[in-house]
Amino acid sequence: MKKIGLVRAALLFLAVVIIFLMFWFLLPPLNPVSPEFWFFALISAAALWAAWWIPGNIGDILNSSGKAKLVRVKVVSGKYVNIAGNQKKMPKAVAITAVCLVLLVAVLLATGLPMFNASRYRDLLIRREGNFTDDIAEISMNQIPVVDHDTAIQLGKRKLGEIAELVSQFEISEDYTQINLNGRPVRVTPLVYADFFKWLNNHKKGIAGYIKVDMVSQETALVKLENGIKYSPSDLFLRNLSRHLRFSYPTKMFDNYAFEVDENGTPYWIAPTYNYTIGVWGGRDINGAVLVNAIDGSHKWYPLEDIPQWVDRVFSADLVLRHLNYNGRFQDGYLNSIIGQKGVLQTTAGYNYLAINDDVYLYTGMTSVTGDESNVGFVLVNLRTKQTRFYSVPGAEEMSAMSSAEGQVQHLGYIATFPILLNVADRPTYFLSLKDDAGLVKMYAFVDVERYQIVGTGQSVADARNNYVKALSKEQGVGAGTGTEISGEVADIATAVMDGNTYYYIRLKENDAVFVASIHISNRLPFIKVGDAITFIYSGSGETREVLSMK
Repeated sequence: MKKIGLVRAALLFLAVVIIFLMFWFLLPPLNPVSPEFWFFALISAAALWAAWWIPGNIGDILNSSGKAKLVRVKVVSGKYVNIAGNQKKMPKAVAITAVCLVLLVAVLLATGLPMFNASRYRDLLIRREGNFTDDIAEISMNQIPVVDHDTAIQLGKRKLGEIAELVSQFEISEDYTQINLNGRPVRVTPLVYADFFKWLNNHKKGIAGYIKVDMVSQETALVKLENGIKYSPSDLFLRNLSRHLRFSYPTKMFDNYAFEVDENGTPYWIAPTYNYTIGVWGGRDINGAVLVNAIDGSHKWYPLEDIPQWVDRVFSADLVLRHLNYNGRFQDGYLNSIIGQKGVLQTTAGYNYLAINDDVYLYTGMTSVTGDESNVGFVLVNLRTKQTRFYSVPGAEEMSAMSSAEGQVQHLGYIATFPILLNVADRPTYFLSLKDDAGLVKMYAFVDVERYQIVGTGQSVADARNNYVKALSKEQGVGAGTGTEISGEVADIATAVMDGNTYYYIRLKENDAVFVASIHISNRLPFIKVGDAITFIYSGSGETREVLSMK
């Protein structure tokens, strides 16, 4: 018995070490709602049970492969029992326990199935009707983002390659989170340690900085930090971001992290937390986020409604798309989603991001489940609040628009990027970049959502837009067909050249707005002077408005 006790103690110690290492690397939340917790708990319980049971039954284990021998083991009561005679009882007990656990898990899973909770899955995301021209203001040519994720990766690598002392020590994470920074759409991503030995050389000072790519100008900067980033997914031990969060919030369940910087350029990790809102393990949804200062590791959890305004990415694209599809699928119940499918919608094959005011929105089209290559409309989802607007604008789906843009330059063999949605001349319009085989942007294109055969391409954004507005005018006869007519006397007029094109900035008497007209609008523009009476059609409602055509 003494030997059995020593063996049991050693095995229990080994089991505890294994359990600790499992927790150290797997980092499951210590929350009974989490499936990861139950996996960890069952494995831990099995390890402890095995460590206790094996020493007292070592005779059975040794003889299980051959003929059973009579093995007498003294138990705590002081009596001897024939363990070999009880061999058949243990597998039976284990099998019954396993069946009971499987049945329990099946029942718990069933409580959250969509067939029993279709309306609750539908309402994970609330779609509200929006007015496109009211909600999405037309932006000027120097605000249109032209850098997609792949281009940002290339620009970042080029920038890091220019700095010899860093390129040998660090690499660049390819996450490139799109955020709004001081009113500009930018992509940011941190540097990461190149390998374990680079971590040894640099971990005291931390990661030197992060890459910032302006999505409009393509200007790329390596932002060096006076105090380095000491908490990140690429760090080790207690400064590893996942481990830092788990030991700080042992019961929280975390979604995908996002790297952001605040308005002062301080780097943060945004770690959304989630819970299950339907049944036991159904209806996963975000309920808040932990903001972690990437430099000093300070952190705070905010409920969803209190997350600071500067934060742009709380909901991941995957979660938003899943909720959009639930909403489109279960509008008229579960049975209708399978039989009949009246009014059943789904998201299109891709998505992109759109910066509006101080927030970032996910854009994607909504199409019928029959896959007829057309959209019934599109949605914009605020990635901080999940507020969703649906715009009923039937038109071409994104892939068709991409094909249409590529058809305009088919002799060049350029490939279109996935579009972003813009308001051009008060019309929903796809904007795309056209790349060559090396992934370099060579041209740009605007494609009308409702009539995807209307395309404008050019070597600059301004040229492409002017050609698009011309195509609209030819198609409809009155500029973009949805502008506002105004007449007045010219109070002031000035010119500027952008991307090789001349633009005229006109003020009318008793009107504070500035009306911007491209030379392509009319050949009469160079001859207009102060005091002339003019009439034109414009779009927009801000301080600067776009002239679509002149009369």
